[in-house]
Amino acid sequence: MTPSAASHSSATESLPTSWSRVVISSVAPMVDGGRWPIKRTVGEEVAVTAGVIVDSHEVLSVELLYRHEDEDTEHVVRMADAGNDEYEGAFGVSTIGTYLYRVRAWIDRFATWQDQFRRRVEGGEPPAEIESELQVGVDLLAEAAEDAPPDDRELLEAHIEAFENGNAAAALGDEIAELVRRHAPHHQQTTSATYEVLVDPELARNAAWYEFFPRSARPDDQHATLDDAAERLPRIQEMGFDIVYLPPVHPIGETNRKGTDDAPEAAPDDPGSPWAIGGFLEDGSKGGHKSVHPKLGGIEAFDRFVDQATALGLEVALDLAFQTSPDHPYVEEHPEWFSHRPDGSIRYAENPPKKYKDIHPIDFETDDWPALWHELKSIFEYWIDHGVTTFRVDNPHTKPFAFWQWCLRELRKETPELIVLAEAFTRPKTMYNLAKLGFNTSYTYFAWRNTKQELQEYGRELFQTEVAEHYRPNFWPNTPDILHDELVQGGRPAHKARFVLAATMSSAYGVYGPPFEHVDNRQREAKEEYAHNEKYQIRTWDWNDPTSLQPFMARVNRIRDDNPALQRMRNIRFHETKDPKLIAYSKATGDNLVVVVVNLDAHNAREGQLVLPNDDLDLPSDTAFPVHDLLNDARYTWRGTHHYLHLTPEAPAHIFRIDRAPTDETTHSVYNQLVHA
Repeated sequence: MTPSAASHSSATESLPTSWSRVVISSVAPMVDGGRWPIKRTVGEEVAVTAGVIVDSHEVLSVELLYRHEDEDTEHVVRMADAGNDEYEGAFGVSTIGTYLYRVRAWIDRFATWQDQFRRRVEGGEPPAEIESELQVGVDLLAEAAEDAPPDDRELLEAHIEAFENGNAAAALGDEIAELVRRHAPHHQQTTSATYEVLVDPELARNAAWYEFFPRSARPDDQHATLDDAAERLPRIQEMGFDIVYLPPVHPIGETNRKGTDDAPEAAPDDPGSPWAIGGFLEDGSKGGHKSVHPKLGGIEAFDRFVDQATALGLEVALDLAFQTSPDHPYVEEHPEWFSHRPDGSIRYAENPPKKYKDIHPIDFETDDWPALWHELKSIFEYWIDHGVTTFRVDNPHTKPFAFWQWCLRELRKETPELIVLAEAFTRPKTMYNLAKLGFNTSYTYFAWRNTKQELQEYGRELFQTEVAEHYRPNFWPNTPDILHDELVQGGRPAHKARFVLAATMSSAYGVYGPPFEHVDNRQREAKEEYAHNEKYQIRTWDWNDPTSLQPFMARVNRIRDDNPALQRMRNIRFHETKDPKLIAYSKATGDNLVVVVVNLDAHNAREGQLVLPNDDLDLPSDTAFPVHDLLNDARYTWRGTHHYLHLTPEAPAHIFRIDRAPTDETTHSVYNQLVHA
């Protein structure tokens, strides 16, 4: 072989095996280049944007293809040219599970020819040139007719005859262009990678969670059963909550049990922390994550609780904490699943200088990790078999990401309706990564975002950036572990304001119910949590206290149920108020427009102007429009863009529903007199 021949052979081997003039330069949405699925819930839409380019000036056809994982055939949506080499299309998701979508694009030779032919005709080219170009069109029509079904082939052949007879007008219609596009070969076609959409139940996006300790359900200081707790379910349902969340219901360890307010030693009657999982059953044996505390009534009482909740339309969520007490059966049966000290004893949990002697962490790096993983997965499966498909996972960020990725994926094969809330108050990248791995919804920093600027910046991050494609924020103003100074110092007004913010900024929110509705704002000294903490003792609550926040909370939940705009997350938009202590935002879905205004000052009345972008909100600029304050049941007529506000600590919020249709100004605008008791 001569040197030149060898050089030519080497160059040939380096050539690509295939290529296209069409390039799909971008597809959105996607997460980390398509490594993880985006998230949607049933009934939502996936709006796709693709950047598609081609050298020269040919016309492109771009399509969005999608299917549910259980379907064999793809659905096709033609993407519209949005300008600047971007194309847009969308599809709805109606079934739980995974959808797959991709984009394909090709050179539309007939559309390119038609565009040039139109310009020739409009430019007055000689008839001979027009007839010559019509013959090019004939060839393109014939190419499309080859594989067209009989009816369409007949239409194409009729156009071929018209072209051959010199009928230029027949070549200019949109109908023939679409007909050819459907059947012509896809010249220079290229296709994007395939991306995934994880479609969850609507409750993953739109749900009000209510947490309470079932052992505190009695009206006295005695340990309640789950049957006692079930008597509280109608009240929770009447308040408008969707999910009843129970802390761990398992037997509680006696060894190193914690006392009142986390005291290192327990008194004889102290019930211990439900998160110290594993203890003795009535027959003297030990029970763990697949047992119910005997004082709660055992698994039979749990099943009755789930049945009664289901009958009321409530979902039961159960806390799963993958840790054990020293009395858990795993300690004896699988000591290899725990870390050991040099003296052979099992390490207890510690975060120096804090020590949690009532808890043993699980060692996920054990040599026996496959058996451990399967056992932990089986805990989920046990409770799924008992009617629970919604879980709150305690501290998932302290367990391996690889475990969650495997476990949640495997569980969804049999239980695609699974909803798992990640309780991970840690660094943002870790919280976001857990969401990518499969947690449907997540706790947030909402409890620590209290100023107008903090709330707006955090809202934009969660709802208006790429984070929203995979992270579904669940806003909680309090938890058994968190009692922020804002609630302590602000009392009842702050509780009302924070409740409205949680329930309307995010469509998924929760509340640790009894202390919140009773405005129990007693805080442990030097601790950001409740004094007389229910984690360590049984509390007595007046479930029928007429002075509680129950009516207020019920009204807010009814407003959520009646307004589709409040059942979405990513539609929030913040508005100017001319007062740093008044925060305002709107949500719109279809014809439903809701504007929320909240006074962030729990101690003083505030006033200012709400400034609405009428054009962007599709509100009339020159005519009056009616406004209904759903929270306070007052009606007003507004005109223009600036509207006076006056909010007091006792009535710290407005939830306005605005009719976008213009109306006669039949009522006098008395909004400047708005002062509610």
